[in-house]
Amino acid sequence: MKHSVRRAAYLGTALVAGLAAMPASTQQAAGPIARYTMDAGTVSGMAAMGAGGGNPLAMLRGGAGGAMHELQLRLGSSRAATGAPAADHFMPAGAGLGPSVPLITPVNQSAPSGPAERPQQGQLPSGKLYLFWGCGEHATAGQPVVIDFAKMAKGQMPPGLYAAAASAADDWRVNQANSKTFGEWPNSRNAKQVPSSASLRGDHRIAGNYSPEIAFKLDRDFMPALQPKSSTLASGAFGLTWNGLPEATGYYAWAMGARDMGRNGAAEMVWWTSSATQQFGGSLQDWLSPATVAKLVAARTVMAPSQTSCSIPAEVRKLGGDNMMLNLYAYGPQSDFAFPPRPANAKLAWKPEWIARVRFRANAMTILGMPDMGGFDTSDEDGDETERSRPSQQSGKPKCPGGLKGVAMRAAGACG
Repeated sequence: MKHSVRRAAYLGTALVAGLAAMPASTQQAAGPIARYTMDAGTVSGMAAMGAGGGNPLAMLRGGAGGAMHELQLRLGSSRAATGAPAADHFMPAGAGLGPSVPLITPVNQSAPSGPAERPQQGQLPSGKLYLFWGCGEHATAGQPVVIDFAKMAKGQMPPGLYAAAASAADDWRVNQANSKTFGEWPNSRNAKQVPSSASLRGDHRIAGNYSPEIAFKLDRDFMPALQPKSSTLASGAFGLTWNGLPEATGYYAWAMGARDMGRNGAAEMVWWTSSATQQFGGSLQDWLSPATVAKLVAARTVMAPSQTSCSIPAEVRKLGGDNMMLNLYAYGPQSDFAFPPRPANAKLAWKPEWIARVRFRANAMTILGMPDMGGFDTSDEDGDETERSRPSQQSGKPKCPGGLKGVAMRAAGACG
C-alpha cells in the first residue's frame, strides 16, 4: 500500500476514533449493585474482513457473504471482589463460544510521571479537513466547514466542530471509571472470534465474586447483515442504497476520503455524514437504544428506519475522490432485564439488585463504487490509466487501479 494511502487511512481512523469518544462519567452509579451490558453486532464488508471473515470479494462489495458477529460484554458492580476479581458469562450452546467466557478486570496503567511531550512547531501536522453533511446530490449552503489540522494540534478547536448526539437515561454505560469492580470481554486472556453462525437465543448467566448472580433468557438474535451498494449519478454524486433490516430503528452513514496527501505530509481530507445537520462523532458510531434513536430520527440526525437510500453530494466526491471509505450503521432493538423486575405500578418503590441490557446493531464498511468493480477513474499519481486498465498477460485479469480501491481489489483477487 502506498505511503499516501496508509497515511490517509491512519489519519482518518484516528480522527473518527477521537471524535467518536464520549466522555465517561467518573461517578460511581447509585442504585443496582450490578449493571451488565451486552452489545451484539453484525459486521459486513471490509469490517468483516478485519474480523477474519471469508469471501473477500463479497465483503469488499459490502455484501452479506462472509458477514461476521461481534460481542462486547461489560459488568460493573458497587461491590469489592472477594479475593482477585473473577466473573464469567455462561452462554447458550448456540453461541459457539464454549460453556462460558471470562470477564477480566483490566489492570490499571499508571500515567507517565514526567511532563507530556508536545510536538515541536516544525512537527505540527499540516492540511485541512472538509466537513460535509446531509443526503442530496449537491451540498447545501454553508458547506464545507474547513478545519485546519495545525490549529487543532495547537488546541485551537473551532466552535461547533461536532455536536454530541442526544443521549438518554436508558443509554447508561458501564466502565471501569464508574464501577468499584469491573470486568469485560473480549480481553487479553480470551478474545475468541464469535462464529458467523452464532446464536444468542437462550439462557444467559453471569456469575462472579463481586456481584449478585445475573440470569436472563434472550429471545432475540444478531441482526441480518447490511448490504450497501453505490453508483455514480449523472450529477457526479454517489448514489447509495441498502437493504432494509426488519428490526432496524434507524440508519446512519459516514464516508471519508483524501483528495491530496501532499509530498510533504500535508493531508487534504473529506468527511461526510448522512445527518441533515452538522453532527459528527459523538455516540453515533456506538450502540444506541431505540428511545435515543427515535429522538435522533426526529431531529433528522439519524435516517428513519423506512429509508434505504441516500445521495452523497457531488462536491464530496469531487474533493474525496472515488476511493472514499463508507461506513453504514443500522441501530437495532434492545432487551432489558432486572431483578426483581420493575413493578407494573410506576408509583411503587423499586430498587433492583441488578439490571442488564442487550443492544443490537449492524455495520457495513465498503469502498464507494466497489459493487460493479469499475466505472470510476483509475488513474493514479504514479501510474498510467491506460496501462493499468490493460488485462494482465499472466493472470488474464485487469490491472489493479491505484489507491485504496486497487489495494482492496487486489486483496479480493479481482485484479492482477
